Order: sequence, then C-alpha cells, then structure tokens
Amino acid sequence: MKGDRALRMLPLNALRVFQTVVRHRSFRSASEELLVSPQAVSQQIKLLEDSLGVVLFERKGRAIEPNAQAILLAHHVQAGLDEIAEGVRRVTRAGQRNRISVNVSPYFATRYLLDRLARFRDIMPDADLRLTTMVDLPDFVAEDIDVAIQWGYGTWKPFDQVLLLQDRKVVCCTPDLAARITRPADLLQLPLLHPVNSDQLWSRLLASLGVAGEGGRGDIRFQDAATMRRATLAGLGVGLISMIDATEDIAAGRVAAPFGLDVMSGMADDQIPGFYLVLPKSHRRDRTVATFCRWIEEQDWSALPEP
Repeated sequence: MKGDRALRMLPLNALRVFQTVVRHRSFRSASEELLVSPQAVSQQIKLLEDSLGVVLFERKGRAIEPNAQAILLAHHVQAGLDEIAEGVRRVTRAGQRNRISVNVSPYFATRYLLDRLARFRDIMPDADLRLTTMVDLPDFVAEDIDVAIQWGYGTWKPFDQVLLLQDRKVVCCTPDLAARITRPADLLQLPLLHPVNSDQLWSRLLASLGVAGEGGRGDIRFQDAATMRRATLAGLGVGLISMIDATEDIAAGRVAAPFGLDVMSGMADDQIPGFYLVLPKSHRRDRTVATFCRWIEEQDWSALPEP
C-alpha cells in the first residue's frame, strides 16, 4: 500500500523531463526540446530525486551522467510513455479500426509486395490500407505509421523486427567494364557504386574475396536500388545489383557478372542486407496490424510472384 501511495504521488511531468535529460545527457539540450529554461529542468530533476529519495545523475562540472539507478528507471519510464502513446493512438483512431498505414522500401514495394497485395485483400477485404514508400525508417509516431518494411541489417532497436528476405547482391557491370576485370583486385581500379545506407557493404564483400581496400577513385553513392541499377547499365561503374534485377539484365545481355551470382556466398549472414518487417511491439495489439504482420511473415518472399 505504501508503494502504491508513493507511485500516485510521483510527479509525472518530472518523469517526462527526466526521460528527455537521459536521452540528451544535458539539461540545456533537454530544455531546448521541452521549450523551458535549464533551471526549470534542473528543478524537475531535483523534485524527482527528492520524491524517490535516490540520486539519479552524477554532476561533473556542466556535464551530467545518469547513474545505474537512472538508466534502470529510464528503461521503465520509456516503456510507460510508449504505452501511453499507444493508448492515445488507439483512442484517437477508434473510428478508423480497419486502417493500417504501411511504409515500405521502394524496391520491396515494386518488386515483391504490390503483386501479392491482392492476397491480403482476400483476407481483410474491408482493410483501409495506406501505403507509402521511403528509403529510411520512418518516425512511427510523427508520421502515424503502423508498420514498416525496411532494407538494412536488423539494427533498429528497440523495435520489433523480423527478417523477411536476404537481399543478396550481385557484382554487375557493362560487358565493356567486365572485360577489364580478371581478378577481384581489379575492382579497386574501377568506380564502385555504393548504397548510401550501407557504406561498408563493398568493403565487406571485397574482404570476402580476399581484397584489402575499399576503392574510392570515382566512386558514387546512391540512395535507392533503382538508381544504382540505372547507373550500372549506363556504365558509370560496378554496381551491387539485387538478384532479380541482375538475373534479368544478364539474360538480356545488358550487364555481366564477373564473379557469378553467388558472389556473397562467403560472407556471414549478419553482413548481408535484407528486408525486415519493423514496428513498435505495441502496434501488434491492433487486430488489423497483427493480421497484416502475420500475413507478411507467412509469405515466401524468396519465390517470385506469379504473373
């Protein structure tokens, strides 16, 4: 009972300020985000420490560092704030229960998802599906996104993430450039085309081929897979092309693959990018979102969709 009474008396605004300070490691930065003075932030932290009877920060001149108690508390406070945000989201969307907002990597949308989406319609014909595309992971709260399908390495903590498909790349270039490649080290003498969201992909691939170096001369970086493919076809350099595109372009004679289709076979799984289902764990409580996620996870994305 005493613990319940202490919990009811906790200053909730101070907890919000506390979480902001922990995130910024600075009273001043927290005050700028909260639009209050640094003194007001300091007062809220002192109020919280007095209420708990625990010191939460170590003061080192103008710098502050959360101690072990603060880090533990911050974990639970963030979980509580996430629950509140989810509650508000669900209440404000009470009249839109069948709506689901999905943000998808543009490449996954065009190459994998759109041709299969009618199957989801068969399961939930009344779902109000909102589909947007974005290369970077969206802000789920600010952009009101329920689910994302993102290209990367599964490093989006603390979100729930499920690998749907590895995106094994193929080293491709025009036949003219391919004629200048007789061994892996020759790649360092040619412009390499890099994905912006994975600066280390080429260096890891080169290392797996026994080449020390990262290229650099005339290298170009691209935000999306479609643009890199076009640059490869235009002969601007050697690209890392997804398997579906590479197979089509090789069959048509537009590009060559000097090291074959399995060039990434020597790389560890955690070094190979893929497409991941990503969402806040709390979003799975929504029936429509849960149904969509279950459908996504049950699909065999490695199999090409039927025409």
